Amino acid sequence: MKWSLPLPLLGLCAGLAMQTPAFAAEAPTAPAKPAARPTPPTRPFDAPGSPEFTRLDGARVPLDTNGNFLVGPDYAAAPETKVDAKVPKGKWTQFNLASKDCKRFNPGIARDAFGTVDPANPKTLIVATRPIDYQRCISVYVPAQYVPGSAAPFIVCHDGPGMGNPDTRLSTILDNLISQKRIPASLAILVAHGGGDAQGHERGKEYDTLSGLYAEFIEEEVLPLVEKNAAVKLTKDPEGRASMGCSSGGAAALTMAWSHPELYHRVLTTSGTFVNQQWPFNPETPDGAWNYHDKLIPGSERKPLRIWMAVGDRDLLNPNVMRDGKHDWVEANHRMAAVLKAKGYPYQYLYCQNSGHGLGNANAQILPQALEWLWQGYPR
Repeated sequence: MKWSLPLPLLGLCAGLAMQTPAFAAEAPTAPAKPAARPTPPTRPFDAPGSPEFTRLDGARVPLDTNGNFLVGPDYAAAPETKVDAKVPKGKWTQFNLASKDCKRFNPGIARDAFGTVDPANPKTLIVATRPIDYQRCISVYVPAQYVPGSAAPFIVCHDGPGMGNPDTRLSTILDNLISQKRIPASLAILVAHGGGDAQGHERGKEYDTLSGLYAEFIEEEVLPLVEKNAAVKLTKDPEGRASMGCSSGGAAALTMAWSHPELYHRVLTTSGTFVNQQWPFNPETPDGAWNYHDKLIPGSERKPLRIWMAVGDRDLLNPNVMRDGKHDWVEANHRMAAVLKAKGYPYQYLYCQNSGHGLGNANAQILPQALEWLWQGYPR
């Protein structure tokens, strides 16, 4: 029997009013907390339909090999996550981009209730949205080895942190890998989303939509500001451009490269949301990012992309009201690995045992290896 979640609560439920005498003031009521989402089940690595995995047992993933690899259930932070006093340190620059100054995502959108399945089209939801203004923080890591005036390679990272909170673990990993000449002296550009999550929110509109709009927003509205504010020059060579993200940010990372392979050739995803979460409905891609492994990749000529993926064995499964069989993050990533292999893409896929959505316990072990594999073939 396939495991599924109960229908979610649509907003906060009001508590029962206290019974009080007519002459007494009515006691205030506090809204009840939404029910905790059940933990997704563990999907065995050797379940029917799973790819064939090579177990690593703590060994490093080979840099010169494509394929599917099994890691965990125990994890240890890689040495590249540790600060080394002898290693030159990169610097962070941060600035905000307001929605009123955006051309493509102005205003933003938000919802107050999750939405209901469209009775005329069960592949999508009916969601009421409202316009919002937002501030988007952009954090730029510039390595110590950057030569002013040179055109630098870079990686765009989705779900960037807020102002004053740069990703120090990522910069430590980059400091070490660059110093050891295992990756090029590359910049990291962390771009925050416009707010919320999934259908009806700005993050969902930006990340889960299968179009070139978000890549064009980054290219024409964000990167010029990065060059101006961080005093850098960014390469135009797609071999020197990478995109990276977790969950819907992972879907956005792939969409940037898929829709604009003349801009990006390298993609890194963790817990990629390759499921049916696109909104509004688009008849050209009726199943959202599920279409990548269902039709788009199998039915297209191979593009010049290099793709690294990882998912947890307790990753998400049907976390909303849509029961279309296309909301299993593990199945979606398994299917992605299968079609990438069939089309001959350079790819690696890690299945992380004892790990859930976002791979919180595994990231410190696998991220340095992922970045090193991702940049293979680019001059150091």
